[in-house]
Amino acid sequence: MAHPTDDNAQVIAPPPLIYLGFLSLGLVWHFGVANDPIPLDAVVRHAFAIVFGAAGVVPIVAALGSFRRAGTPPQPWEPTQTIVTTGIYGRTRNPMYLGMASIYLALALVLNSVAALVLFVPVILVMEWGVIWREERYLTGKFGAVYTDYQHRVRRWI
Repeated sequence: MAHPTDDNAQVIAPPPLIYLGFLSLGLVWHFGVANDPIPLDAVVRHAFAIVFGAAGVVPIVAALGSFRRAGTPPQPWEPTQTIVTTGIYGRTRNPMYLGMASIYLALALVLNSVAALVLFVPVILVMEWGVIWREERYLTGKFGAVYTDYQHRVRRWI
């Protein structure tokens, strides 16, 4: 996902595609190999899905608004203009990835796929190694102490 310039985080893939790829793999596994349903009543499962879905949308919308107001692109393959540290970014350094993770869980619940739930751990590890650590290295190199001070004040996830 390289940009014509090196002024970006060099993430391995767009984060929404990483989540979607693992969810898709989970569904292929679910329907092709292990069609194990989640051992929860459908009403309970759907209630949790609604909670996780809503909990996912809120931080994504808040983060996108913060990026727009700051005049910096939210895409990690674009050059970062400034570090956003206020609003939702005062509580978590990765609200969009946290939101995507929550939506992933909501979709796994709605689709009743144990396989997709099992792949939640690997998708988070791929996000850590292939996206977040790369972003942190890039932002530390670009903004130095301003970013490392922010890292010490605000948690990576929650």
